[in-house]
Amino acid sequence: MYTPRIFERTGITDKSVLLLATVGMGISDAVFVLISTFLLDRVGRRILLLVSSGGVAVSLLGLGACMRIVEHSDDKVSWAISFTIVFTYIYVAFTAIGLGPVTWVYSSEIFPLRLRAQGLGVGVTVNRFTNVVVVTSFISIYQKITMAGIFFMYTAITALAWCFYYSFLPETKGRSLEDMESIFGKTNDINNNNQVKHVINGYNNA
Repeated sequence: MYTPRIFERTGITDKSVLLLATVGMGISDAVFVLISTFLLDRVGRRILLLVSSGGVAVSLLGLGACMRIVEHSDDKVSWAISFTIVFTYIYVAFTAIGLGPVTWVYSSEIFPLRLRAQGLGVGVTVNRFTNVVVVTSFISIYQKITMAGIFFMYTAITALAWCFYYSFLPETKGRSLEDMESIFGKTNDINNNNQVKHVINGYNNA
């Protein structure tokens, strides 16, 4: 949404170039979403999420570095401008191949059948709410901490997301819905078993 504004901050003012770069991003997004549909059941959801979030973090870091150079330079830095466009395309590609489509596939699999509708409803609501927060806060935040600063902030958030995916999200490729409930219900089963044992021991002691 703010790609033209980002490119303008680097010094690109030609409207035709801005339009071409924006259209190219849309084409890149569509191509990599299509690629993702072929990789979901071959590579797996977890791998795509990890690769995607890792690539997004690196591209955001590169964007932040390029923007910092541009913002602190008195002259027009052509290579930094070029790399800003390159990192933007890389960001779109990595988002489209993993974080974009896999999020919806994964969330549709992990909820138990009895709570799937409610779970997906909450997931969609939270997703849309956070989208609104990011879109409406982008300009005000970058005006406070610079364009480079906001990309560094997004890099940190994405790095935390990668750690979350790595630590808590198991692979669901090839698993049945019953398997999902058993995988994500292990902790609850352990707690329930401990409670049952405690009750039984109480009766025996009595």
